[in-house]
Amino acid sequence: MSAAADAQPDMERAEVRDVVAWTRLLADPGDASAVVRALARPPIELRQVDIARVIQIARRRKLEMVAALACAIESPQVPPEARARIQRFLELHRAATAALDAARPDLLARAALGAERDQPPRGGAGLAARPDGPDEEALRDMQRIVREEVLADVTRIGARLSELRLDTDLDISHGVARYLELLKLSALSQRPAEQSIHDALADVNARLLAAATALQREILQSSPLDGTLSAASGGGIPAQAGHDEAATGGSRAGRSGAGTYDERAARVQALSPRGEPSLVPFLPRKGGGLALSASDIETYRSCPLRYKFARVLRIPTEPTVGQRFGIVVHQVLERYHAAGGETLSQLLDLFESCWRRGGFRDSDAERELRGKARVALERYHARLHRQDSEPVWFERQFSLRIGPHHLRGRVDRVDRLPPGDLGRDGGIAGVSASAGVGVAGADRTGEVERYELIDYKTSRPKTAEQLRDDIQLSLYALAARESWQLQAASRAYYYVLDDLVVRLPGDTDEERVRETVLAVGEGIMGQRFQPTPSKSACAICDFRIVCPAAER
Repeated sequence: MSAAADAQPDMERAEVRDVVAWTRLLADPGDASAVVRALARPPIELRQVDIARVIQIARRRKLEMVAALACAIESPQVPPEARARIQRFLELHRAATAALDAARPDLLARAALGAERDQPPRGGAGLAARPDGPDEEALRDMQRIVREEVLADVTRIGARLSELRLDTDLDISHGVARYLELLKLSALSQRPAEQSIHDALADVNARLLAAATALQREILQSSPLDGTLSAASGGGIPAQAGHDEAATGGSRAGRSGAGTYDERAARVQALSPRGEPSLVPFLPRKGGGLALSASDIETYRSCPLRYKFARVLRIPTEPTVGQRFGIVVHQVLERYHAAGGETLSQLLDLFESCWRRGGFRDSDAERELRGKARVALERYHARLHRQDSEPVWFERQFSLRIGPHHLRGRVDRVDRLPPGDLGRDGGIAGVSASAGVGVAGADRTGEVERYELIDYKTSRPKTAEQLRDDIQLSLYALAARESWQLQAASRAYYYVLDDLVVRLPGDTDEERVRETVLAVGEGIMGQRFQPTPSKSACAICDFRIVCPAAER
């Protein structure tokens, strides 16, 4: 391997991706994915539910993520512990901005990585007197982290005491509880040399709980700190922490593999005073189930974690050129048919109008795309007037229920096929007699009416074999029967840029559609959002910077 290749940053390393994320969010405060990564990673480690609350604030107030974080500090929906972490992010953001303005990449990297947290602790003579070991190193690390949090809490809570707030007592109790945890760590660091952390912990806990109020005791007992300490020392979980083990994973904190101590995991656990709350309030609930679309189902099937980012956390993303192009093409065809368009000039005039409003620039790539679109629309117009089938509905909406879940969407176009021969002209109506065409009764001559559901695509075409497991048009066919009383409609994708029609083989397997919807709904309701990485899917994913599957 060449020296130049060796000098390239390893983009799979988490630390490199952290610096990239900070650089991106400093250059573009609207880069929500980069901000989410910075919030989720050390040294901030904001919980997912609190990230979701911040994104809600950004969307409701139409703010960029960094501006929304400043508002979140004042929001009663954000708990005090989360506010402290957000305040820490804003402090690092100011430091990183100053480093960027001063053209100091070294300072930028230190701010992005929270490098100051790796500095040797000030004071703590009791710690220095004990021989170093994995448990003592973890104890020092935890004490330094909690000390910094307590100092930040003093400033933050003190500033709020003069405000008229309903959660002042909760703020104070959290601050006192965090201070008591600092006392606990200090006492453990100065325990007798022959005493283990595990042996000393029960006595220290009893003394601290005796001095705490009921609310402070509840906060202390919900903290996973004891589980982390016990994992570091190799002991069992003391009585205080044991009851919360199922919720916080305390007995497993700080361990990896075959029971070995993981310092980073311990540090993460020490920073998290409570277990991760459920994301159920942020799921797209409707009644006793979920509100889903065909796109939602395909997204979850391709990668559950991507669904979480897009539909649960709802991380804002800027549409790509390809996505904006697809929107323009759909708008043009919808408006053309809605206005009863007939001529090619009407179609192209609509395209030019939508193209200008689509925010496209005058780059070479966009000019080339514009030229391809005009050619594609000319082909579309010629095909439309050559075929024997009759378009009867455009952007027709549907709604149906499968189990507890509500499905909604709309079909781009529905064509009534001619009787008898089903379209030898190669138009959209061209299907074989065995293709399972729709039957919706008979016309006045007694001929069976046949329909085809059509969905426009501006992406690269897929073959019929690649579409064998497709769920979108199969779901549309089920919706056509239940919502419109249109039985077993034929299904086709029309790839506009390629002027290509690809039909789904065979009849609609309604049972498979129902089973798929119920399985996806169960996974979402159960909050099973594991990533399923693949080169093709990850290469075009909007959330690569925040996805843990892309790093090691």
